Amino acid sequence: MLTFLRTRHVQVVQAYFLTAPARTQPRGPQEVAGSTACELAVVGRWLRSACASTWAMGRRARVRRLQSQAEGTEDGTEGGGKRGQGGWEGGYPEIIKENKLFEHYYQELKIVPEGEWDQFMESLREPLPATLRITGYKSHAKEILHCLKNKYFKELEDLEVDGQKVEIPQPLSWYPEELAWHTNLSRKILRKSPLLAKFHQFLVSETECGNISRQEAVSMIPPLLLNVEPHHKILDMCAAPGSKTTQLIEMLHADMNVPFPEGFVIANDVDNKRCYMLVHQAKRLSSPCIMVVNHDASSIPRLTVDVDGRKEILFYDRILCDVPCSGDGTMRKNIDVWKKWTTLNSLQLHGLQLRIATRGAEQLAEGGRMVYSTCSLNPVEDEAVIAALLEKSEGALELADISAELPGLKWMPGVSQWKVMTRDGQWFACWDEVPQGRHTQIRPTMFPPKDLEKLQAMHLERCLRILPHHQNTGGFFVAVLVKKASMPWNKRQPKVQNKSSGPKATTKTNPSNLSQKTSGADDSEVTGTTENKESNGKKDGVCGPPPSKKMKLFGFKEDPFVFIPEDDPLFPPIEKFYALDPSFPRMNLLTRTTEGKKRQLYMVSKELRNVLLNNSEKMKVINTGIKVWCRNNSGEEFDCAFRLTQEGIYTLYPFINSRIITVSMEDVKTLLTQENPFFRKLSSDAYSQVKDLAKGSVVLKYEPDSANPDALQCPIVLCGWRGKASIRTFVPKNERLHYLRMMGLEVLGEKKKDEAVLSNENVASPEQPENDEDA
Repeated sequence: MLTFLRTRHVQVVQAYFLTAPARTQPRGPQEVAGSTACELAVVGRWLRSACASTWAMGRRARVRRLQSQAEGTEDGTEGGGKRGQGGWEGGYPEIIKENKLFEHYYQELKIVPEGEWDQFMESLREPLPATLRITGYKSHAKEILHCLKNKYFKELEDLEVDGQKVEIPQPLSWYPEELAWHTNLSRKILRKSPLLAKFHQFLVSETECGNISRQEAVSMIPPLLLNVEPHHKILDMCAAPGSKTTQLIEMLHADMNVPFPEGFVIANDVDNKRCYMLVHQAKRLSSPCIMVVNHDASSIPRLTVDVDGRKEILFYDRILCDVPCSGDGTMRKNIDVWKKWTTLNSLQLHGLQLRIATRGAEQLAEGGRMVYSTCSLNPVEDEAVIAALLEKSEGALELADISAELPGLKWMPGVSQWKVMTRDGQWFACWDEVPQGRHTQIRPTMFPPKDLEKLQAMHLERCLRILPHHQNTGGFFVAVLVKKASMPWNKRQPKVQNKSSGPKATTKTNPSNLSQKTSGADDSEVTGTTENKESNGKKDGVCGPPPSKKMKLFGFKEDPFVFIPEDDPLFPPIEKFYALDPSFPRMNLLTRTTEGKKRQLYMVSKELRNVLLNNSEKMKVINTGIKVWCRNNSGEEFDCAFRLTQEGIYTLYPFINSRIITVSMEDVKTLLTQENPFFRKLSSDAYSQVKDLAKGSVVLKYEPDSANPDALQCPIVLCGWRGKASIRTFVPKNERLHYLRMMGLEVLGEKKKDEAVLSNENVASPEQPENDEDA
C-alpha cells in the first residue's frame, strides 16, 4: 500500500508539472517563492484526492471480495463467510482441535494410564460443562439450594436444546454439603438458548449479588485443601480473577454471627487491571476482612504488624500459590491453547513459578499450610517445581498426605520420573545431557533429583493430578506443603542486644531487606519497635499510597486510607442516632480522603487495620474495607448526615440498637416490589413501629417463623429510609430479586430493561420494583 502511494505521489507531481502552462519570462526571487508555495499547495490537494480515491477503491474491492466469498461458500470452509456448527462466525476458520506435538509429548511422559489415551483426548475436545458453587457461609445458602433443586432443576427435566437432551445438574461428589453442582450445559448454550433464559437469568442475578459463583470444578479444590479456619491469616499470591479468593472469604465467615473474624485474606495480583476485577469479585461477599494489593508475587514485600508495641514480621497461616502456567489443562474452554501449545511455554514459566513458590514458603508460618496449584499437566511446571522447592528447603517443607481429605475426588498420584523436551522435539533425560547452548533455556531444576533416596523421601506421589476424562473436568495439578521449620537461608544466631537505653542502641532492621534471601533474617525475629510511630505519620491514622514515583507509571493512582481519629466530631452524631453498642470498633472506621467532606465511611477488621498502619509505605493497596455509611446531605436536618448501606448492613447490624423495624414476609414483599409504599401498606405491627419514628435511615429486619415451615427460613436485614409518609429500601436490583425468589415470587426479567415484572398469585398488582443502587 505504501509503495503504491509513493508511486502515485510521483505520478501526481509529474502530471501537474507536465500540464502546467509553459513560462516564457524569467521569474524573480519573490515570484519564485510565491509560485512554488502555490504549486506545492495544488500538489497537496492532488495528493489528498488521490489517496482518498485509492482508499475508496480498496474498500470497494474488499466488499466485493467478501460478497463473492459469502455467495460462493456457506459451509465454513476456507474462504467462507459463514461457518458450520463448530466454526467461528465472521469468516474466521474453525480451530482444529489437534496438536501432534502435544500428543507426542504427553504420550512419551505417560501421564495418562495405559489404555485411557483415546478417552483422554476425546474428553479434551469436548466443551467444558458449566459448574456453579453456592456461597456456603451465608445463612440463606440452604434456601438457595432448595430453590435450585425444587424449582430450576425440575424445569430442566425432559428439555432438549439443539437436539441434545439436557441432563439434570448433579452435585460434585467431593464438595461438602452439596454446595457445588455441574451440568452438561456449556456456557454458550446457557447464554443463547431461549428455553434456558430463566435459568440463565437466575445464575447471572445470583452471581452478581454473591450468592452463587460460576467456577470451574477443579478450581474449587485448592481452597478446600487449605483447611481454612476463621482465625487464619491468609495470603493469596496470584489471586485474579478471584473465584478462589471468594472461597477463602467464605471460610473465614463460617460463623455469620461473628461480624469480624480474627483472620483475614490479603489477595495479590501483579496485573493492576486484573486487581480491579478481583475487587469486584470480593465486594460481592461484603467482607471487612479482605485486602487487595498489587505486587509481583515473586517479590511480594514482607509485612510487619504491631504486637504489644513491638513490630513483628507477619507470617501467614495459609498461603494459596496458584501460579501462572501454560494452561494446557484448560483446552476444553480455552481452545486457542490447541494451536499455541508448545513446550517452550513451560520452559519459560518454570523459573517464575519456582520463585513465587519460594517466596510463599518464606512467608509461611511454621506449622502453616501452602497449596501450590496449576492448570497445567506438564511435570516441568508441576512436580519439577515442587521437587526443587523441597530440595532447597532442606527439610523445612514436606508434602502433606491429603489422600483422605476429599473423598469422592478421582485423582492420579504425582510422577517421580520425567524428561524435558525442547520446542523442536529434542529430549533430555537429565541435566548432564543438555548442551551448553541450551543452558539459558533449560535449567537443572527442571529435572528430577539424581539421588533416588532423596527423590523417594520427597513423596512426589502425594501430589494430585486431575485428568479431564475421569470426572468430566479440566486438567489440574495440586500439591499441599506443610512448613516444619524456618527456611535454611533465614536461620541465624540471634544478636546480643545492647542494654543501653539510648536511641542509638535500639536495633533496627530495615523491613525491605527482610525480603532478600541474603539478609539472613530469622523468621521468628522481632524486627524493631514502634518508637517512631508518631514521627512516621501513623499517629493520625493516614495510610498514604507508596511514595515511589515509579508506581504512578503503572495503574491508577489510589486514594489514601484515613482512619477516623477518636476525637473526630463526625462520629458522635452517628453513634447517638443509631444507638451503637459500646463494643462497636470505632477505630476501624476509615475514609478515602484527607480533604473536604467525607462521603463514605468504610470498616476493616482490627487485624487489617494493624497491617495497613504498619505497611502503607511498602505495599500498594488497591482496595480494602466494606462501605457501611454513605453521606446523605438531606439527612443533616435529621441529626445524622450518614445513612446505612446495604453492602455493610450485615456487618453493622449486631452493633445497632435503635431504628430497627421488625417486618413480616408480606412486608418484605411490599417493600421490595413497590417504590415508596405508604406506612398504611405495611402490617399493623410494622406500622406501629414506624409511624412515630423520626425521619432518616432505618434497619428492616425479618426473622423466620419456625412454626410456619412454608415461610422463608432465613433472616433478612435490609437498610431503608423512613420518609414523611412512606418508607423505601436501598437494595441493589440483583439482591432485591434474590430475596423475592427466595420468597417464591416468579421473576420475569427482560434483558433490555433494568426492571423486572413480578408475578405471584398471593400478590395483587404489585408496582414495578425500583432499580435503586447505593450511590
